[in-house]
Amino acid sequence: MRWLVTGAGGMLGRDVVEELRGRGEQVAALDHAALDITSPESAARAFAEHRPDVVVNCAAYTAVDDAEQDEARALRINGEGPRLLARACREHGARLVHVSTDYVFDGEARSTPYPEDHPTAPRTAYGRTKLAGEQAVLEELPAASAVVRTAWLYGVHGRSFVRTMLELEARRDTLDVVDDQRGQPTWSVDVAERIADLGALLCREGAPHGIFHATSSGEATWCELAREVFRLVGADPDRVRPTSSAAFPRPAPRPAYSALGHDRWGETGLAPPRDWRQALHEALPHIRKENAQ
Repeated sequence: MRWLVTGAGGMLGRDVVEELRGRGEQVAALDHAALDITSPESAARAFAEHRPDVVVNCAAYTAVDDAEQDEARALRINGEGPRLLARACREHGARLVHVSTDYVFDGEARSTPYPEDHPTAPRTAYGRTKLAGEQAVLEELPAASAVVRTAWLYGVHGRSFVRTMLELEARRDTLDVVDDQRGQPTWSVDVAERIADLGALLCREGAPHGIFHATSSGEATWCELAREVFRLVGADPDRVRPTSSAAFPRPAPRPAYSALGHDRWGETGLAPPRDWRQALHEALPHIRKENAQ
């Protein structure tokens, strides 16, 4: 199959490209310079040149705080861009896997993960624009698309919380880390594998479509994640001290709870996502190697 990946220069986009090429797929890896998803002309050129069977949209405006001051720009990229891609996919008979976020939910404290069909209620400009993108994709391409929500991503490419903790462990005696936000630390490589699986499934007759959650299983706070990073590199986890979100005020509120349920994976025949600790244990040597370069 022929694949086209937008946002291919980002953390997740790079991993999706590597995963697909590792499977022997033909991949057009396009960053913003090669494909502006808000431009009909740019999209038309890309589809005409690459004739994709499956498009993976990793392009997004992800500056959560900046979106509070520039929601219009965020909406162009996160809402109007996905609609344009979905229309192009429909015109060319392609499938679309669109990446979204936990920020489409209200993020209020709760005791169980959000199921895929839980009512959305974004509290930030970023969340509103990402929800607009989800709705556009499902409206324009209802039976030939998958929306993949993920959260708390870390990876080898680009900045992430895990990479920052590794760097600070080497420089500071103690760290104060937020302990009142819960979520699912998720390795971008695991999400890339799910996206590749879903894209292939979408090309089959009667395949599952719609919304899926691609996060690790289990839950942690940022403080618990930081302590696990310290433990895995042989440092004292008690050097990480818990604090509250109030100690780090931000323009956009952060969700108190971000865990996502995984019920729909049963429809695909794929196993549920693995536990976040198992993934972190595998990922950390790769991230440390990248940090050392």
